[in-house]
Amino acid sequence: MPLTMADTGVPKVIRKVGGKEETRKFLEKLGFVAGGTVTVISTIGGNMIVNVKDSRVAIGKDMASKILIGA
Repeated sequence: MPLTMADTGVPKVIRKVGGKEETRKFLEKLGFVAGGTVTVISTIGGNMIVNVKDSRVAIGKDMASKILIGA
C-alpha cells in the first residue's frame, strides 16, 4: 500500500520506491530505500511529515504515493 495510507506513529517497512528515475533518486537521497523503516509523524492537508533514518522529512502527497510500504 502507498505511504499515504499509513497510520500515524506506526513504523512501516519500505517495500518499493516507484516513479520516474529522478524521483526515485531524490527519495533515495532522503533515505527512502527498500528495506528501510518509515514512520508517519503527522499529516496536514495531504502533506506528510515522516521519520526516516532518524530524520524528519516533509513530503507532498504525490511523493508519498510513490513510496510503497508493508507491515
